[in-house]
Amino acid sequence: MNDFSAFDHAMMTRALALAAQGLFTTTPNPRVGCVLAQGETVVGEGWHASAGGPHAEVIALGQAGARAAGATLYVNLEPCSHQGRTPPCTDLIVKSKIKRVVAAMLDPNPQAAHGGARLAAVGIDFEHGLLADEAQELNLGFVSRMTRQRPWVRMKIAATLDGRTALGAGSGANAGRSQWITGAEARQDGHRWRARACAILTGIGTVQADDPRFSVREVATPRQPLRVVVDSRLEISSQARILADGNALIFTGLENQRKLAAEVISLPNKSNKVELPLMLEELGRRGVNELHVEAGWRLNGSLVREGCVDEFLIYLNPSFLGDDAQGMLALPGISSLDEKIKIRITSLDRIGDDIRILARR
Repeated sequence: MNDFSAFDHAMMTRALALAAQGLFTTTPNPRVGCVLAQGETVVGEGWHASAGGPHAEVIALGQAGARAAGATLYVNLEPCSHQGRTPPCTDLIVKSKIKRVVAAMLDPNPQAAHGGARLAAVGIDFEHGLLADEAQELNLGFVSRMTRQRPWVRMKIAATLDGRTALGAGSGANAGRSQWITGAEARQDGHRWRARACAILTGIGTVQADDPRFSVREVATPRQPLRVVVDSRLEISSQARILADGNALIFTGLENQRKLAAEVISLPNKSNKVELPLMLEELGRRGVNELHVEAGWRLNGSLVREGCVDEFLIYLNPSFLGDDAQGMLALPGISSLDEKIKIRITSLDRIGDDIRILARR
């Protein structure tokens, strides 16, 4: 176990804060921040903004210039040692005569890993494990894609205190309506979670009921996530607003015979519905790190039943809709409390008049 100093902790905390500035922008790359310190004086800082742009280490080293020689470099992810869109960071670190490198975590990308070993081989002191949990949390989608070949899936649910998410069949023409159950503050907070995701997933039921755009509007962001629709029978209207800008992907259980403003992928299961785990693998191959789900209770239930959900983002509004309204998840009944699906609450906050719960399987 490394004996990291209070100054080491402070510098890694700063590196993580810098990395978080790329929360909305780095996809499909990880979020990375870097700090260079000469003794206890910071001589350079940087963070990775977007794929194809300079890495955090490159920016920090450029800022430090000649002062980098003999310095300690703090970075939340092990420096890369491979040629990708940009040259290996390890080469520049060696050239800059860095004395010590401290990484929060090792790189889970098998192509980019072993940068620390490369540095150690030329005499640079390489250490890792400082604030590793915080570093993994910041890049949990990237870690998921590298280690499981699928994105981290976060399911957002807006519900009343009786667990209802939309009006039921007895509501006539308003059946299935869900806009708006929560308050303005909760909706704005939900857009922040949309903005950090690489893609937003919904189902054809939600598209038909609400005709949503599923764009990020309540917070500033330089990019819009990919929109993904699960539409087993390919019933989507060509005029659906979710298709308006061409930044959409449709998964279906049929062979596509329609011309739509979106790519259509056929992934049928035995019931000619979409094979959801294979869908996640396909999204992983396309560089999706974090997948944000905003769907109806049927698709929500299918995703949970098939083990496709990692995290729940639940907003509870202080109201009731009654027994006829739709629930959170369409799940089969159980005969014993021992069969209940257990989740672990990781945070609980008040957002305006609503309660936000973040929980994991």
